[in-house]
Amino acid sequence: VQLQAFGGGLVQTGDSLRLSCAASGRTFSRATVGWFRQAPGKEREFVSAIFRSTNNKYYADSLKGRFTISRDNAKNTVYLQMDSLKPEDTSIYYCAASDRIILSGIRDSGNYHYWGQGTEVTVSS
Repeated sequence: VQLQAFGGGLVQTGDSLRLSCAASGRTFSRATVGWFRQAPGKEREFVSAIFRSTNNKYYADSLKGRFTISRDNAKNTVYLQMDSLKPEDTSIYYCAASDRIILSGIRDSGNYHYWGQGTEVTVSS
């Protein structure tokens, strides 16, 4: 399966963005899809995930209340709605998918098998 992440851009503090992760080659309605981000000089970190069998949603503690993950199986797309953006949200955002991941491993990027190319988000102060 090929993933394509898009929707990033340059915004100001307090603005919103919606990132999209579109899958092709295979349906990923049964896959766990996660969002990660990596800022320059920092390690990749977990942002959010939607689990394959329950569609339950999980977030990094620091992002709860500002970010919302959702999926549209008809469009084979997962979204990440980001509100009240802050300069520290500046990063490259990646989507990833796996149809074999277990719940305890959704925050570990090493457990995902398919990755998009990343989309850059810059939040100016």
